[in-house]
Amino acid sequence: MPGKVLPRVARRIGTKRWVLKRRNQILKLDRGIRRITAGRRGVLDIAGLPSLELTVAGRKTGLPRTTSLLYVPDGDSILLVGSNWGSTEHPSWSANLRAAPTALVHVRDEYFAVTVTEVTGMDRKLAWDQAVEFWPGYEMEYELSGQRRFRIFELRRK
Repeated sequence: MPGKVLPRVARRIGTKRWVLKRRNQILKLDRGIRRITAGRRGVLDIAGLPSLELTVAGRKTGLPRTTSLLYVPDGDSILLVGSNWGSTEHPSWSANLRAAPTALVHVRDEYFAVTVTEVTGMDRKLAWDQAVEFWPGYEMEYELSGQRRFRIFELRRK
């Protein structure tokens, strides 16, 4: 079944360190694809994985900041993991989400507002296990980050 082959291959490739070393090229390609498709598709979509554009107010400037991200479907919710490609630093979008109770999500042809909750405590462990099952590369990124505790967010439609 071709629809299941690409995501399986992408998940396997996502566990390889060389992919992280090419993040700048991947991000540049993603921006180009999103420009051509008016934001409806990105690199992950082509690989059969779910991606979104997240727009959230900058915590310092208040200006809207947009970034493309892999997401983990969770029933009616969306989980975002702040892995930052295995960097030792948290991604700036995660600091902005921490400061914002709401954000805007763009998935394919749909835009919708979401409420933002940082997942903590026992729920965080469950969310982490679910995220790693969905995207095994998170384990490698965790190791490369010096075992930085990735921020995990749950987004729910308003």
